[in-house]
Amino acid sequence: MKTISDLNLKDQRVLVRVDFNVPLSDQFQVTDDTRIRATIPTIHAIMNAGGRVILMSHLGRPKGKPDPSMSLKHIVAKLEELSGKKVLFAEDCVGEQVVEMSKNLKNNEILLLENLRFYDEETNGDRAFAEQLSRNGDIYINDAFGTAHRAHASTAIIADFFPDSKAAGLVMAAEIDNVGKVLREQQHPVTAIVGGAKVSSKIDILQNLIPKLDHLIIGGGMAYTFIKAQGGNIGKSLVEDDYLETARNILSSAKELNVQVHLPVDSMNSDSFSNEGERSVSPAGEIGEQLMGLDVGPKTLEKLRTVIESSKTILWNGPMGVFEFSNFETGTRTVAHYIAQATDNGGFSLVGGGDSVAAVKKFDMQDQVSYVSTGGGAMLEYLEGKELPGIKALD
Repeated sequence: MKTISDLNLKDQRVLVRVDFNVPLSDQFQVTDDTRIRATIPTIHAIMNAGGRVILMSHLGRPKGKPDPSMSLKHIVAKLEELSGKKVLFAEDCVGEQVVEMSKNLKNNEILLLENLRFYDEETNGDRAFAEQLSRNGDIYINDAFGTAHRAHASTAIIADFFPDSKAAGLVMAAEIDNVGKVLREQQHPVTAIVGGAKVSSKIDILQNLIPKLDHLIIGGGMAYTFIKAQGGNIGKSLVEDDYLETARNILSSAKELNVQVHLPVDSMNSDSFSNEGERSVSPAGEIGEQLMGLDVGPKTLEKLRTVIESSKTILWNGPMGVFEFSNFETGTRTVAHYIAQATDNGGFSLVGGGDSVAAVKKFDMQDQVSYVSTGGGAMLEYLEGKELPGIKALD
């Protein structure tokens, strides 16, 4: 796969698919600029190579028609601030006026197109729409790893109109490279820390990862399904009864492959799903009938420390508990510190998935791990071993 350094960008209109699907406040201010910030090196690299930058993205789910609350014009000020460049805004993403704006663009300016999803043709992967979009550039760059799992017009179909002039941006290339360090180029011991609410959402990841692992740590709400599957009493803890057999199969598969599975040995419980609930600790399989587990307990964390800190490759996907509640954040925060220590010891750590990323941000630890993925669902599907349309289109 080519990257931007493999193409001659001088005096070319470089049409870049970015992921600016960022949260906005009630006053339409960007409240988390992580995804915009991530794309700035790609923008600067194109400009430094003499190219002219045209950006296209989606924002929200406007259902195929213009919605002023989801206009990308709300992103302009933040993009100017982060890029240090003048940003022009096109009030559409296709049409002669937009093409004309792209042709008149100066090298030190950025052109941002209106929300792609104001057209149903974008999410439908419409070929004619993709061809219209392609008129806005001479070269196509996909830097939106977070949408690479969608066969949309701007992420997969449009590449057909740039047979010899398409490449991955720096974000896309970094995501592929860093996930590859977990999937293909691991240094052992390899540990996956998988948490979150549901087993059902992580089955494919677990099945694809287990053959590559030395250790599998399971936490969060999904751990209670595994504990119940082994005959434990979990009270009112979150459980997926339909996946008890699946959980047993995963444990059996791990055992056959000599992968050590680490489930919580104790649980931090509460009498209500709230930060103010009365807390108590019990063995993980002996939770009282009226209680629910909301975090892992201290003995579990003590047990996990050596496993994590001695690992050379770590994937973290999903929190250990309800870290949004300050009284039940200890497990997630402590595991984050263990991962940071492993990284400091020379290990490689990849943090991915919305809640894990939110956790490292909450604890201000983004710079203490090797890589924080902005890929969301795309990263999860990549970890599942699926071929992503947006990546395939660049090959």
